[in-house]
Amino acid sequence: MLELGYVRANLPIVEEKLRSRGMDPAEALGNFNAVDRERREAITRVETLKAERNRLTGEIQALRKAGSDATSVTEETKRLKTEVESLEEAAAKADERLREMMQTLPNLPMDSTPVGKDEHDNVLVKTYGEQTAFDFPARPHWELGEGLGILDFERAAKISGARFVVQFGQGALLERALANFMLDLHTREHGYTEVLPPAMVNSKSLFGTGQLPKFAEDLFHCDDAGAFEAGQYRENDHWMIPTAEVPVTNLFRDETLEESQMNVSFCAYTSCYRAEAGSHGRDVRGMIRQHQFQKVELVKFVRPEESEAEHERLTRDAETVLEKLGLPYRRMLLCTGDMGFSAAKTYDLEVWLPGQQVYREISSCSNFEAFQARRANIRYKAAGAKKSEFLHTINGSGLAVGRTYLAILENYQQADGTVRVPEVLVPYMNGATVIGQQSGAWRSFGSGQKQGRA
Repeated sequence: MLELGYVRANLPIVEEKLRSRGMDPAEALGNFNAVDRERREAITRVETLKAERNRLTGEIQALRKAGSDATSVTEETKRLKTEVESLEEAAAKADERLREMMQTLPNLPMDSTPVGKDEHDNVLVKTYGEQTAFDFPARPHWELGEGLGILDFERAAKISGARFVVQFGQGALLERALANFMLDLHTREHGYTEVLPPAMVNSKSLFGTGQLPKFAEDLFHCDDAGAFEAGQYRENDHWMIPTAEVPVTNLFRDETLEESQMNVSFCAYTSCYRAEAGSHGRDVRGMIRQHQFQKVELVKFVRPEESEAEHERLTRDAETVLEKLGLPYRRMLLCTGDMGFSAAKTYDLEVWLPGQQVYREISSCSNFEAFQARRANIRYKAAGAKKSEFLHTINGSGLAVGRTYLAILENYQQADGTVRVPEVLVPYMNGATVIGQQSGAWRSFGSGQKQGRA
């Protein structure tokens, strides 16, 4: 959330930054000036009337001491009291309207974020590795996975609906191997502390990281008894997390960290749940846009003066996963028009998928500056400082496990349809160097052996 005082003092800059995001400042800010003026005028008037009441109170005391009639002056103080209460109520309502406006405004892009309209204006920062090519036709991951018997989209649709997958045998093991490899790398080499947070959160948590109220349709809301009524969210309501960023960032909501607690780095492996609203018809094949997927998330709580350097460091930590797995990728600096609501600067890591001949996002690493900390009221107090201040939050995928999984299938596929296991994963795959054809009762699905209900 933006600071009200900053918006008031820097309105032209705020308008320009919003414009760079493709927004109409007049629409985004609405009647900000009028409401702000109303609030300030009410507060000024209250101060004036209170001063007058104090003067009249002294006059009443003097009149009574002299034995004179103070009725008219007393009535005037009562009138002033009523007017003050009315003005204070008006100022409070205006203040609430301003807070609501601040809640709907996105973060302002950093100066180093390129101005642009959409993904076509993103800037290529670096490329790692050569695009994988084969001397045979490369197949997409869904063909490879179904052929090997490790991915089953049809059974998943039967039990849950579209955009789900069931994994079997070495496929399920590969998912687990990737998660363990990533967690070990980040905790042992990169200095993160592993945390296992809840997969369900309340509305305050989603507000803190910026998903609510704007992106409610992208989330799965649990049908808690009595939790949702007429658009109002109670304290006991629950949502499935779209990313571990939400619960991990909110670990320190409404807290003030001491100097000794900074800088804090967490990594978390969780399932994530997204409605994928607005993505109908996009990436309908395979594991690109699933309603449920697993991800290892990296989250940092840092001092404001160190956030840019820590953002770069977190992005490198995510890149290291791809490099150790031998997966070609590129780093893109997102433009203002393609950046998320809460971010001030974002790098996307895109992995090369030879089966589809395209780069796909596999990690999004963002610096939120104080935007999330202000929404979630997360502060820190420097040693010797009299006052606390909002810290900066940074996060990114390290990595999205499902997309890493499919990248391995496509980049390590062989002519016979089997898939080589990246060297660093062999110990996590119980020594297996190749993912081959799976055998088992599930392989007969679709061969006319389906049974009806007894």
